[in-house]
Amino acid sequence: MTATTSADLRLPWLATVAWGAAVWGTVRPLGGSLLLVGALLVGVALALLTALVLRTRAPVASAGAGTLTSRAVTATATLVVLVAMAAAASLRAEGEAVGVVAEVAARSGPATVVGTVVSDPRPVASAWGRTVVVRVRAQRIAAARGEWQVRSTLVVLGEGEWDDVRLGSQVRFRGSFAPADGDAAALVRPREDPTVLGEPDVWWRAAEVVRAGVREAVEPRPADQRALVPSLVVGDDSELDPGLADDFRTTGLTHLLAVSGTNLTLVLGFVVLLGRWCGVRGRGRLLLGALTIVAFVLVARSEPSVVRAATMGAVALVALAHDGRGRGVRTLAVAVLVLLAWEPRMAVTAGFALSVLATAGILLLAPVWRDALARWMPRWAAEAVAIPAAAQLACTPVVAGLSGEVSLVAVVANLLVAPAVAPATVLGLVGGLLATLVPVLGQLIAWPAAWSVGWIVLVARWGAGLPVPAIGWGTSPWALLALTALCAVAAWSAHHLLARARWTVVLAALGLVSVLVPVPTPGWPPPGWVVAACDVGQGDALVLNAGQGQGVVVDAGPDARLVDRCLDRLKITEVPLLVLTHFHADHVDGLEGVLERRTVHEVEVSTMAEPVEAAAAVTATLAARGVTPVVSAYGVSRQVGAVTVTRVWPEPTTRSEGPNDASVVLLATVGGVDVLLTGDVEPPAQRGLHRSLGALQVDVLKVPHHGSRHQSVEWLTSTGASVALVSAGRDNSHGHPAPSLLDLLAGAGMTVLRTDEDGDAVVVVRDGVLGTVGLGTVGTPPA
Repeated sequence: MTATTSADLRLPWLATVAWGAAVWGTVRPLGGSLLLVGALLVGVALALLTALVLRTRAPVASAGAGTLTSRAVTATATLVVLVAMAAAASLRAEGEAVGVVAEVAARSGPATVVGTVVSDPRPVASAWGRTVVVRVRAQRIAAARGEWQVRSTLVVLGEGEWDDVRLGSQVRFRGSFAPADGDAAALVRPREDPTVLGEPDVWWRAAEVVRAGVREAVEPRPADQRALVPSLVVGDDSELDPGLADDFRTTGLTHLLAVSGTNLTLVLGFVVLLGRWCGVRGRGRLLLGALTIVAFVLVARSEPSVVRAATMGAVALVALAHDGRGRGVRTLAVAVLVLLAWEPRMAVTAGFALSVLATAGILLLAPVWRDALARWMPRWAAEAVAIPAAAQLACTPVVAGLSGEVSLVAVVANLLVAPAVAPATVLGLVGGLLATLVPVLGQLIAWPAAWSVGWIVLVARWGAGLPVPAIGWGTSPWALLALTALCAVAAWSAHHLLARARWTVVLAALGLVSVLVPVPTPGWPPPGWVVAACDVGQGDALVLNAGQGQGVVVDAGPDARLVDRCLDRLKITEVPLLVLTHFHADHVDGLEGVLERRTVHEVEVSTMAEPVEAAAAVTATLAARGVTPVVSAYGVSRQVGAVTVTRVWPEPTTRSEGPNDASVVLLATVGGVDVLLTGDVEPPAQRGLHRSLGALQVDVLKVPHHGSRHQSVEWLTSTGASVALVSAGRDNSHGHPAPSLLDLLAGAGMTVLRTDEDGDAVVVVRDGVLGTVGLGTVGTPPA
């Protein structure tokens, strides 16, 4: 191995070790004793390395001593990085889990906060009141037990004057704390309007002027263009249509919905060319590039995703400037080390993984594939194909893990939109800058940017509208491991195939056929079906057959594409009534799948609008389609097509302890079959149902909470159901459905249908006899 090759591998190896250590420390924080042992090992390794270096420098050192020293340096560096990164991630995770903010949140107590606003306010219209979501980095917290200096990010769910706070402002407010998921230390509901203690610094004010200029430059354009140009150029996605965002996800164009490394590369390239034209040379050009990166981060907001995008853009620029994979890979490794040292939590985020993998794919695979294709096609065309293909292949396992799908149109879609990204980004930014001075001139310059974005929207909608834009794929570890192995084989063998025109054409033709020709599902839906539980993963989506292509849909989660495809298979084209039992993600995050290409007349929701952010997001999504959700009326029977529905829970006087127990419970009758749909009600609500409904007898029971073991056995068995529907995801981390519950249901004489094993699960009536049919687990390959 040459010295160059060794250096090429050493930094990527250390970056990989750092990434793994950061994941380990974040997910399973190390205790103090383990960290102490790690520190002692590092000390011993450094001492041994020092002795070895001194021995190597001795006059009688052997010829192989240099190689031994090099290996010792690598081993010591590995140990140092491993311990340091694991320690940093562990301390950060433990600090947030047991710190002051966590304690206040766990007590759900009030406190006074002094902090800096670190995100733009995001107002969301809601049937339960207007909510404004703001992120605040707290510096001081005062509660009943004392006052502390902190450095934690809070998510504030406010109203009123919270809509007017500006990013960079220092504010003081009092609010009630609650635990939060993700990277926030707590959720806070303010009890008062914020008091502004300090205005944003001048650079934040200047950045806001530029953002406003970009919005003004595209103001006269159609709605999609007006929303997407600010999103692409400066990361302002406040006006983005959720349906359009879903089309971008399906076609592998999600990276264009926000600021990415590509944006910075394009802007940097434009600024460098402009500087060269103005006579800027040498270090002046480097300084100009550095200032551009800083300005880019300020305008697009200094959130971790933007900093990550800026770093990856700089990596790409270095690689291009030096025209070498080796330097690009080393720069990428340094970028990973720097980003993880700055924010260890990035290691467990999908955005970080996608950025690193896409950049690595472009650096390692794209040049080889380009050279292979260039044997029989123009080099510029070969490069246009190789870059999106390499990035997509590198990211495929992660994307599949997030969405449960593998896009079949992503490479073609990225290839088609590639020529439009540069003018949309550069002209959108230039138009925004000019709009701050001469609005008419800014709008004139931004017109080609808006037109370019219009083409991108057209491609996204076209790709998502194809018969088979993506194939389903399991999210279990075995399924993702199999997909990773397939991607590795493809990466290793692709250049052999791409070098031959005949094989490339054959592969392209097969891909075209797979996208355009859907695989039919014969005999589905089965005749006489009355209720279906859709296979949507770990969540609920149930459909009652209202006749003539109509369906009453109960819940829609968690994946819009799986919901949409289930409704397609059932041939549902119209939804006279959609009921969202409660606002947890596994029941509402697939809402777009119901709304896509169907008419939805009415939407009924739970009496408890929590989680607040999810409830507000549902209302906003429905408002974009002209639908206003209402709280369903208790005890009132309604005829919806061939379905009779009655809300039997919660009772008007019931005070539920949480969203699960506030689930809307429906008693429905379809084709003479009584169905009880139970949402996620837990034992307290189940006992309440037992008291209020008495000896209610039904034919079909939707088992609450995906078959959790926490059930009221007395109530479940009292329903007299002959069929039990369990909606759960295959290999889910919750252990649903519980084996003990399945045994109990079977012992009560119920036939159990499980979506994790049976796929779309349907109850049918034929000649007055109840039957069950399972489609088979949809889109999940054998583990």
